[in-house]
Amino acid sequence: MLIPSPIEVIKYPLFTEKKINVYVKRDDLIHPEISGNKWRKLKYNLIEAKAQHKKTILTFGGAYSNHISATGAVGKILGFKTIGIIRGEETLPLNPTLMQAKKDGMKLLYVSRVEYRKKHTAEFIDKLKDELGEFYIIPEGGGNKLGVQGCNDIVHEIDIDFNYILTDCGTGATLAGICEVLNKNQKAIGVPVLKGGEFIYDEIKLLLGDTYTSAESQFTLENGYHFGGYAKHNQELILFMRNFLAKTNIKTDPIYTGKLFYALVDLVKKDYFKEGSTIVVVHTGGLQGIKGFENRYGFSIFGKK
Repeated sequence: MLIPSPIEVIKYPLFTEKKINVYVKRDDLIHPEISGNKWRKLKYNLIEAKAQHKKTILTFGGAYSNHISATGAVGKILGFKTIGIIRGEETLPLNPTLMQAKKDGMKLLYVSRVEYRKKHTAEFIDKLKDELGEFYIIPEGGGNKLGVQGCNDIVHEIDIDFNYILTDCGTGATLAGICEVLNKNQKAIGVPVLKGGEFIYDEIKLLLGDTYTSAESQFTLENGYHFGGYAKHNQELILFMRNFLAKTNIKTDPIYTGKLFYALVDLVKKDYFKEGSTIVVVHTGGLQGIKGFENRYGFSIFGKK
């Protein structure tokens, strides 16, 4: 695994024009299957599972979940049995995300959306234990305090002075982990990739607990870049991703990082950042999800190589 992940300058004409310095934290390069914030949020949970002598990891996600895919891969590599509780009915043939998880040895169990909403309840968990035996639970997306701890490491690995750090947000764990360890003169910006992203403020408050008050002034959310909701897109986003790859040699995905870098460029255009600012953008990986996205929507984002 490539730890620490490298930090690279993004050479983009607009950034030069606006006289700002932009770097990318290449967490997408950590590992081909367990990349980005998925590894960050798994790391300390896996250490804890081993400390508790648990041999099976159980987690939750949707049919196209990067977290599900990463958990299956890490289980295969590190010798854990893995179980994925999948929201919704099974659809055959399996999409590329679930097919890969299954190939990596993950047992897939499908539950209705109504039942899935009960996943935090003791009754739901006890029923699973009766059926499956003992396991260590990692919540959907790795969004617990150990997942937050893993995302602290993103900031600890950055060896340059910066004013802003940007990340995409599906839940609040990555942003919480980042803003928890920032210096007072630094600010984190979260870009929610789904509609109604304001709930992330509450998620971060829950995850940080007593430290939330001191961290509250360290971050903000920019909610205008979800392109209609989770996994939603339009032609403008796809064209941006193609153009951004051509100019920077940085590939993004349409669910998370495409929206993140679109937000970055748009904010720069709007003079959100002062001249001379230094910005770090966290590439949170998720590129494995491109195959599932293309399979679902029936077109190639970047064309065939």
